[in-house]
Amino acid sequence: MHGVVVIDKPAGPTSHDMVDRVRRTLGLRRVGHTGTLDPFATGVLPICVGKATRLARFLGAGEKTYRATVRLGFATSTDDLTGAPLGEPQPVRVDESTLRQALERLEGSYDQVSPAYSARRVGGRRLYELARRGEGGARPARPVTIRRITLIRLAGAEVEIEALCSPGTYVRALARDLGEALGTGAHLITLRRTRSGSFGLDQAVPGDDMSHVRERLVPLNELLPELPAVHVGEEGRLRVQHGRDLDAKSIDAGFPEDQVEWMRVLDDSGALVALALWRPGQSEGLAPSVEPLLHPKVVFIP
Repeated sequence: MHGVVVIDKPAGPTSHDMVDRVRRTLGLRRVGHTGTLDPFATGVLPICVGKATRLARFLGAGEKTYRATVRLGFATSTDDLTGAPLGEPQPVRVDESTLRQALERLEGSYDQVSPAYSARRVGGRRLYELARRGEGGARPARPVTIRRITLIRLAGAEVEIEALCSPGTYVRALARDLGEALGTGAHLITLRRTRSGSFGLDQAVPGDDMSHVRERLVPLNELLPELPAVHVGEEGRLRVQHGRDLDAKSIDAGFPEDQVEWMRVLDDSGALVALALWRPGQSEGLAPSVEPLLHPKVVFIP
């Protein structure tokens, strides 16, 4: 059994807890997720099964969409509701126009400072380990892209937003930065991921009911639809099986005319047999080739 099951994670369990539930339900050991959700967060959690675990880095590289509620008035040590308040709550008097302007300033590409309690590493140690020991210092900043932030609701001190962002973005850091921009302080109180790459809630199995996991498994050949595909016959499949490069002659259809980075390789039954890297004018022999090649980098057939 190979593919991805999309779980609608409930609040409470960790992402690893959900992996364990899928593992026990399917009776398989080779199971892993594509990116964690905090225990209080809910929503889309793609879990890879079998050979699909080799695709986790590709499947986790897509943009994410979140619905989040931010509480204005004070910041916390964790940037969310699980942390200790950093000061007394302040009265909040923010109008919608000012709020929209602050949200617009958070859009774009920039370096985001990681939360003090996060899994990012400094000197080989997790930030949350340093914070718990009282050794917090300068925190790393990582490039992120916030493509869009939409204001859904403003109700007193609570702000509900929808954010479309790059992988690796901390939504609780967005909440923190919004509070700093408004001068009120802020922290995240709810978070729901509605989409991760090509996976959405419409595909999801409730995390507290594993009875439909098998029938809702997304098979290998339906994964990564955003990558272009080439089709191979028996000769091409044998070349893939032995890790040999594919030239235009060994591909039945879809050989790229222009440079691409990654391509799916499908056999004549439609099964995904490999992910291949585009190589400009390289060959397996001593003599250079004038033709580009596809190198099977991730192979799914023994």
